[in-house]
Amino acid sequence: MRATGPGLISGLIAGLALAFGGFGEFLVVLAFGAIGLVAGKIVDGDLDITRYVGGDRRRNRR
Repeated sequence: MRATGPGLISGLIAGLALAFGGFGEFLVVLAFGAIGLVAGKIVDGDLDITRYVGGDRRRNRR
């Protein structure tokens, strides 16, 4: 349940952006929230991206 607090806060911020800004601002907040979610999953170790960025390749250096 470690994502409950940040999920609640991001939902409230997105709701405020929609209520006071408009739909365009809501989409911007939603996009940045998705980027933050992916970054958090990478830092926590829940999402492994070494396959996509090539960090797991072994190279022979002589």
